[in-house]
Amino acid sequence: MALPADNTPWPPPEWAEHYKRMALDDAWYAGDGRRLARIYGHQTPPAERRFKLWGRRSQEQHRKDHRLHVPLPGDIASTSADLLFAEMPTIKVSDTATQERLDDLLDRGHMQQTLLGAAEQAAALSGVFLRTTWDAGLADYPLITVMQPDSAFPEFRFGMLRAVNFWRELTAGRDAVVFRHIERHESGRIVHALYQGTADSIGRTVPLTEHPETAELADSLDADGQSITTGIRELTASYVPNMLPNRLHRGAPVGRSDYAAPLHDLFDSLDTTWTSWMRDIRLARGRLIVPDGYLRNDGPGNGATFDEDAEIFAALKIPPSEQGGTITLAQFGIRVTEHQATCEAIVRQAAQSAGYSAQSFGLDGNGQPITATESDSRDQRSMVTRSKKAGYWRHGLAEQLYVQQLLDVSLFGQRIVPERPQVEFGSGVAESMQSTATTLDLLNRAGAVSAHTRVKILHPEWDDTAVKAEAAAILAETGAAAPDPVSTYPL
Repeated sequence: MALPADNTPWPPPEWAEHYKRMALDDAWYAGDGRRLARIYGHQTPPAERRFKLWGRRSQEQHRKDHRLHVPLPGDIASTSADLLFAEMPTIKVSDTATQERLDDLLDRGHMQQTLLGAAEQAAALSGVFLRTTWDAGLADYPLITVMQPDSAFPEFRFGMLRAVNFWRELTAGRDAVVFRHIERHESGRIVHALYQGTADSIGRTVPLTEHPETAELADSLDADGQSITTGIRELTASYVPNMLPNRLHRGAPVGRSDYAAPLHDLFDSLDTTWTSWMRDIRLARGRLIVPDGYLRNDGPGNGATFDEDAEIFAALKIPPSEQGGTITLAQFGIRVTEHQATCEAIVRQAAQSAGYSAQSFGLDGNGQPITATESDSRDQRSMVTRSKKAGYWRHGLAEQLYVQQLLDVSLFGQRIVPERPQVEFGSGVAESMQSTATTLDLLNRAGAVSAHTRVKILHPEWDDTAVKAEAAAILAETGAAAPDPVSTYPL
C-alpha cells in the first residue's frame, strides 16, 4: 500500500484482526483490570462472559470490585527481554575508526535500554519495528528508535519488509475530528502526510502546517512538498518479529506474541484462583458474635456497638437463660495449599506454553544454591527460546546499525567506512568462578588448550593484546615458556 487514499476506513480492514488481537494482548501486558473488563465486556459473546473473570459484570454497581490481577503476562515479557539484553550483545566491525564511532553511537544512544524496552514490548505484541531517524536540533548523530506494531502497516515481499507506514493520532481540539500523521518509509525516502478524519475514517489529506505537531516537518520536505530524501538505498526501518510463524495467519510474515499459545484463558484462570484465595482471607477475618447484653445502645436510630476494650458491660433486662452469655468467634479456614498448588500449576503451564522453563519464574529452585551447569540444564527451554529470538534480533539490529552509519556519513559528515556489523549474543548463563576454574584445570591437565585460550576463556572481554601479554606472563612464571636457543647452547 502507498499512502492511504482519502476517506478510506480506519484502521484498514486487512489489519483489523491483527489490531484486535494486539489490543487484547496489550491489555494483559498492561495489567489494567479496567481495560481487561472493558475488552472482555465488548469482545466476548454474552454467553461466554460468565465463564471469564474479567467478563463478568457486578449486579451491584456500588459494591467494591474484588477481582485481582496477577502480573504474569508482564513477567513473561520482562523475562524475554532480560534473557536477550540483560547483557548487551557484542557488536563488531572490521575497521577500527568505524568501530570507535559505532561504540560511541551505541553509548550515546542508550542502545541497551532501548533494546530492553523493545524486546519486552515485542514479546507481548508479536514484534516491533526499529526505525532510524534524525533531529539535528536534538543530537548530532542518527537515532535508532522503537515503533509499535499496533501503529504500523508494513508491506512485505517474499517475507522481507519493503515499506511501512507508521501512524499516530494527534490532539484535535474537537471531539468529532481526528488528525492522523502518516510517516511512510520507502527505499531512499521518507514520506509524510497529515489527514483530518473521524474515528473510523482516515478522512482527507491536509497540509502538514494544519497541526502544530507536524508544522515543523514542512520546512524539511523536498521540492515535492511531501517527502524527505535519505540519500541511501536501504530502508530506514526494520521489522523484528518476536517469534515465527504466526499460527493464526500462516501466510503473513508477522510475528506472534508470547501469549499466542493462546494463554489468555490461563491468565484468566490464574486471576480467578488468586481472587478466590484473597476472598478466603477476606472471609476468614475473625468476627465476634456477641449477645445483646454486651452491646451498647448508641441512641435512637444509631444502633448499638461493641467495645472490645470494655471491662464491664451493663446487661439489658432480658432473662439470662434466653440471652445466653457466650461470645462466639466466627473464623473460617483458608485453603492455602489448594490455592497455592493451583496457582503454581497454572504458572508452570503458562511458562511452558510461552516457551520458557519454570526455573525462569522462580519455580523448582527451592532456595538452594545450584551450579551454573544445573541452572543451564533447568533453563534449557528458556535458552532455546532465547536463541531463536536472538536470530530475529541479530538481523534487524544489524540492518539499522548499518543504516545509522550510512546516515551518519551522508547527513552528519562523519569520515568512516560504513559496514554491516556482526551482532553476537552471549551464552546467557554466567558461570561461577569456581566452575570456570574447574573446567580450565581439567582442560589444562588433558593438554587440550593453550595458555592463550585459557586466558581468553577466563577473560572474554579482553582484547588480543591483553590476552597475549597475560599468557606470556603465565608461561614465564611457570617456566613453561620456550627456552632461549642462544642461552641453551653457549659458545
